[in-house]
Amino acid sequence: QVRLIESGGGLVQAGGSLRLSCEASGRAFNNLNWGWGWFRQTSDKERESVAAISRNAGFTYYGDFVKGRFTIGRDNAKNTVYLQMTDLSPEDTAVYYCAATSILNTLRESDYTYWGQGTQVTVSS
Repeated sequence: QVRLIESGGGLVQAGGSLRLSCEASGRAFNNLNWGWGWFRQTSDKERESVAAISRNAGFTYYGDFVKGRFTIGRDNAKNTVYLQMTDLSPEDTAVYYCAATSILNTLRESDYTYWGQGTQVTVSS
């Protein structure tokens, strides 16, 4: 069974930084076959795509609201994807989810097979 486990969330002041990590475990999971995405959701909004990275990291995507503040990366040797977030604002407060997809270069939630449990990011003003 494949599990995705996020870490790195927490409380930070506006303008601060956080680094989220997501590690995949499970014998059947070969990181090289999977693209990754980060999504986020608040109680009053639908889940939205934050960033995505392809299998070989040749394709990356960021939501318009990121505006150069976030960087997605992956370490295939560790079955891990990262989201480095800088210059955070209260509007970035949400539960952040990582997800894995076998479909190339997709941002569609329904294309993602495995999901983490989510990690809370809270940005105070």
